[in-house]
Amino acid sequence: MLHYDAQVGGNMQILMIGQNDPAGMMVAFANAINRYSEHTARVISMRTVYSMDYEYDIELPRLNEDFSEVEHLLKTSDVFHFHMLMDENHQLGPLEIRDYIAGKALLYHHHGTYDHQIFLALAEQYNEKYLSTGKRAIVSTPDLLKLLPAATWQPNFVPLRSLDFLPRTDHLLSQENVRIVQTPTRRWHKHTAEFLRVCKRLEAEFPNVSSEILEGQTYRDCLKSKRSAHAVFDHMNGWFGISSLESLAHGIPTLAGLDDWCIGHIQEFTGSEFNPWQI
Repeated sequence: MLHYDAQVGGNMQILMIGQNDPAGMMVAFANAINRYSEHTARVISMRTVYSMDYEYDIELPRLNEDFSEVEHLLKTSDVFHFHMLMDENHQLGPLEIRDYIAGKALLYHHHGTYDHQIFLALAEQYNEKYLSTGKRAIVSTPDLLKLLPAATWQPNFVPLRSLDFLPRTDHLLSQENVRIVQTPTRRWHKHTAEFLRVCKRLEAEFPNVSSEILEGQTYRDCLKSKRSAHAVFDHMNGWFGISSLESLAHGIPTLAGLDDWCIGHIQEFTGSEFNPWQI
C-alpha cells in the first residue's frame, strides 16, 4: 500500500510528517491505512495553516514544548512518509529527524500545493536525486509526473463511506433552481474570477441559475453546502483538486479543465474509458 518499501513487511508503524496537512490529506491517508490495512499510521504537522477545522493528530504548535510523544514515534515507526517538501534533514522541535532514520523506510510525497512553487523550481534536482539514490517518491496528481517521472502517481483519498461524503440526490431531481458553487483554497490559483464572469452571464440568461463561492466555513460545513449544490466547479489547471474528489463522491456534476495528459492517466489508473468529470 502506498508503495512502501517491501523490505519492511509485516504490520508497519507509519509516521507521516508534513509542514502542514495539505487539504487534510495526511490525515485522510492515515485514516485509510488505519481502517483498511493491518498497518498503523500517525500524523505530525509542523504548523497549523488552515482555519477550516480539519481533523488533526499531532500539530507541533499545540504541544506546549512536550515532544515526548514525537520522540517515541520517531523511535518506533518503521516508515517515515514525508509530505510538503519535508525530509530527513528537517527538525521537529528540538529533534533531528536524521538521528532516527536508521533502519527506516523513507517515502517522499509531493503535492500540487502552494509550497510546491519551491518544488517547481527544483523539480529536475529532485528527479535526479530519486533516480540516483533509488529513494521512493509519489505525487498526488498526474501533472506532477511531467516534472518528476521517477515518481509514482498515488491519487488522493476521500472517505466514501463517511457520512459527510454520502450523496444526497433528492435536490438534483428538480431543475427549478440550479446552484453552482466553487470552494477555492486560493482564488488566484483556481480561476475564480473566470468562474464568476461565466456565472454572471449564465444568471443573466437563466433566472433559475445562481452561483456561490464557499469560503470562511469549517470543512464539514463546506462539505454540507457543496452536497446541496447542483454542480461544482474545481479549476482549469489541467489537473484536479480535492474539491473534485469530494464532489464526485457526492454524486454531483463536477466541472474541471482536465488536460489530455491527466485524462489519459486517470483512464490508465482506473482501467476505464469513462471520465466522470464534465470538461
